[in-house]
Amino acid sequence: MDTITDVPLTMGMVLYPGFTLLDLVGPQGVLGLHAKTLLLSKTRDAVQTETGLAIHPTTTFDECPEYLDILFVPGGYGTNEAMKDEKIVSFLARAGRSAGYVTSVCSGSILLGMAGLLDGYKAATHWACYGSLAASGAIPVHERVVIDRNRVSGGGVTAGIDFGLTLLAELRGERVAKTTQLVIEYDPQPPFRAGNPRSAGPEIVEAAMGLLGDMDEQMKTTLRSRILKSVQAA
Repeated sequence: MDTITDVPLTMGMVLYPGFTLLDLVGPQGVLGLHAKTLLLSKTRDAVQTETGLAIHPTTTFDECPEYLDILFVPGGYGTNEAMKDEKIVSFLARAGRSAGYVTSVCSGSILLGMAGLLDGYKAATHWACYGSLAASGAIPVHERVVIDRNRVSGGGVTAGIDFGLTLLAELRGERVAKTTQLVIEYDPQPPFRAGNPRSAGPEIVEAAMGLLGDMDEQMKTTLRSRILKSVQAA
């Protein structure tokens, strides 16, 4: 298919406290032009992003349709706590079994892994979170966007726009994706070459790690706890 269709996709985007807003709005800005967006959460109460902005869900987990063309999970500082929330993890496991595409940006892939949705699949995440991605059962790939069958994952934060255009090309064809890229005037020309550890250099990486803290270690601990519980239950 390589045309814009009148039949919109159905995209469910999961919200949880402390997610990164740009992880969500980057992909939604691309895919939302071609999809009905369901903002999914446990309740319809407002959900605060990691910077304090509030987003109002449109649909609860219980109200979510059985089939979604796209199931999407953002990342953020709140990912580790979301991984501990059984309602979120159970919903992802259930919705992911029937979704057309199971997707994420940033550390959202690790939340998918916690739900058992990335076992044996190649995936990407934020550059500082590849340790926990490996521990989740995924096969880590250091790329901006990774496609493995119906799993599509993006790197950190701004990779969400690249992710959205890549997935749109899969679903609607390259011409539609290119047209959408022009509509949103996505022509990145960053003022600095510091967008990944290789180009940023050790001093900037150290400063960034000071802001990120021990997020990766926390998520690895949560994943190890899940594995231990599974072994004990067996």
